[in-house]
Amino acid sequence: MDPVLRCRGLERRFGDIRAVVDVGFEIAPGETYGLLGPNGAGKTTSISMIAGLLAPDGGEVTVLGQRMTPRALDAKAAVGLVPQDLAIYPDLTARENLRFFARLQGLTRGDALRRSDEVLEVIGLADRADDRASTFSGGMKRRLNIGIGLLHEPKLLILDEPTVGVDPQSRNAILESVESLATEGLAVLYTTHYMEEAERLCQRIAIVDKGRIVAEGTRRELIDSIGEQDVVRLHVVGDLERAAAACAAVDGVIAADAEDSEVVCLLDGAASHLAALLTAVTDTGASVDGVEVREPDLEDVFLHLTGRALRD
Repeated sequence: MDPVLRCRGLERRFGDIRAVVDVGFEIAPGETYGLLGPNGAGKTTSISMIAGLLAPDGGEVTVLGQRMTPRALDAKAAVGLVPQDLAIYPDLTARENLRFFARLQGLTRGDALRRSDEVLEVIGLADRADDRASTFSGGMKRRLNIGIGLLHEPKLLILDEPTVGVDPQSRNAILESVESLATEGLAVLYTTHYMEEAERLCQRIAIVDKGRIVAEGTRRELIDSIGEQDVVRLHVVGDLERAAAACAAVDGVIAADAEDSEVVCLLDGAASHLAALLTAVTDTGASVDGVEVREPDLEDVFLHLTGRALRD
């Protein structure tokens, strides 16, 4: 299938600062694509150009084959933008907010009524439809914000840090909503500085630092690119040196060492080798009363590529 979104060589300067440098990627229908990076990495500037709010200094954006510019109304009509700042009226109810923004999007009165009720179900606010937004929790306001971006049934939904400042329960509800949207064929561009959100939601991830995409791929591809192995720590009761030697002989184990009361194993694919390691230890007459598995994650990738932690 043709991509919903194509970006090529996006550039943007603010004075002497190069905020976005040669950014390019594509998003297919039904795909959730993540821009992962710390605050100030250039994510919001990039999506402002993608949504047609900001003209690039260089490069090109196309949505459904149509070039995006600040005046490209047809291309903009295919995009739903959910900004980081809340764009709702607190004195209106959830339903009134949705109907108002639906009319701004050009929906007829009848379609605005229909879509408002449909979206209330999607975002899980049907039971609070007639309550003022001012009475909502932070997470509920965020969900209403997402609903506004869905009213005109866009082909591309852009979500800029949609879980900032919400409690864990509301955050999970938002993530579940995003997961369901992708299964319905909507292309989603998701920006975040939370590694766990990118890992959960995104089929492909671009790691952004200082305005540049420094790496792109699936979670597995990104982790494999830095060549780091999993670490398994077995808390062993018994002959530690003998247990370590037995673990070292297990296929797939790169190294196994005795440290204090633990056997520390370095290997690829810890999950598929854990049973064999436990068997190897118990066959020596020792026992295992604790297991810790650490797999490399996107935090490790970011640290490897940039020399600093994701949230620095």
